[in-house]
Amino acid sequence: MQIEDSLRELFLNPTSIASLPKLVLSLCLAALLGLVLGEAYVRFGQSLSNRRSFARNFLMLTVTTTLIISIVRSSLALSLGLVGALSIVRFRAAIKEPEELAFLFLAISTGLGLGAGQPIVTVAALVVILGLLALRSMSNQRPAPPNIYLTVVSPATATLDANQIMQAFAPEGASASLKRFDRTPDQFEAAFLVDFKDVSNLERFSQRMQTFSPQVKISCLDDRGLGA
Repeated sequence: MQIEDSLRELFLNPTSIASLPKLVLSLCLAALLGLVLGEAYVRFGQSLSNRRSFARNFLMLTVTTTLIISIVRSSLALSLGLVGALSIVRFRAAIKEPEELAFLFLAISTGLGLGAGQPIVTVAALVVILGLLALRSMSNQRPAPPNIYLTVVSPATATLDANQIMQAFAPEGASASLKRFDRTPDQFEAAFLVDFKDVSNLERFSQRMQTFSPQVKISCLDDRGLGA
């Protein structure tokens, strides 16, 4: 009965100061929504990075944001203290694609809504946003899309450029498009969306890259699988 009363109070009286049962319910709901958001990112995201690994951050980020907002929303002093603490903390993350940042904002927004005591609005908004992502994913589906996210990394001392890599795909009968290009004083990195027919084509391409420089590194992320 106490759990039912706390749940009813959580949804019907969001402006009241959070009690311990309400806080626990909010954190549990935040964990659930964080898991849902992570699965949606893996399924509907279009990032070239390892989406499943990145999606693991959403649960912790959503729950932590909910906890912070639940604590500080009832105290002006704590709110000012949070602002002061954040002003001296520098957050650094290797965000390489805008989609990753968009999903991080969505996880934070979910935590903010739950921490502010607005679970109905938060859940409804998240459902609408994920529905839009699902529609976008279905509308962008094409038959037999390229199946390999391939990244080539080489030291700056190697005489390797994007044009040489693109030419190396042709002998293997692979079509490729350049998705990301980074050159620093230390290294060169390029990411491609490639359509390899089988593993032997990928292996021969890798060997051809080694002829440019023995220090070239190649990494692949495959969504559909390669045949023998």
